[in-house]
Amino acid sequence: MTAVRPAVRVHREIAEIGSEAWEACAAPTGDPFISYDFLACLEESGCVGRRTGWLPQHLSIEDETGAVAGVMPLYLKSHSQGEYVFDHAWADAYERAGGRYYPKLQCSSPFSPVTGSRLIVRPDIDADEGRSALLGGALTLCQRMEASSLHVTFPRAEEWAWMG
Repeated sequence: MTAVRPAVRVHREIAEIGSEAWEACAAPTGDPFISYDFLACLEESGCVGRRTGWLPQHLSIEDETGAVAGVMPLYLKSHSQGEYVFDHAWADAYERAGGRYYPKLQCSSPFSPVTGSRLIVRPDIDADEGRSALLGGALTLCQRMEASSLHVTFPRAEEWAWMG
C-alpha cells in the first residue's frame, strides 16, 4: 500500500484537481454520480456555484509522491435545497435554539439521491488511512469556515459503518 501525506487540500472547483487525478480515485467505484465529468458539468453549467448556494470545497489528499490519493466531493451550502434530505425542521429548531444552521458543509453528489462513494480513495491506498485524512480534513474545514455541521449524504453502507 502507498502511504498518505497528512496534508489535505481544499479546491474551489474540481478542475483544480483535474480529470485524471479525480478519476484515478473515482473511476474504480463505477459510480457516474461522483465522476469528474458529472461534477465538472454541474460546475461548468452553473448548477453548482455561488449563485445556487452550492460552493465547491472539494478535498484532496496526496500520497508520498505528491499524486492525488483521495478525493471528497464537498460543498459549502447556504440552504438545504437539492439534497433530497429534508432537514428544514432541524434548521428551524437549531436557529430557534440560538444557533446558525447555515452555512453547512455537504458531502454528496448534488441533486442525486443515490447511494455512492463519498470518501473516495485510490485502490492502492489504505482505505482507512485515506478516509481518516479526508474526514479529518472536512471536520477541520467545518471549524475554520464556522459551518454548523458536516453532512455526508447517501454514502455506501461500508462508509456509513466506518464513519460510525
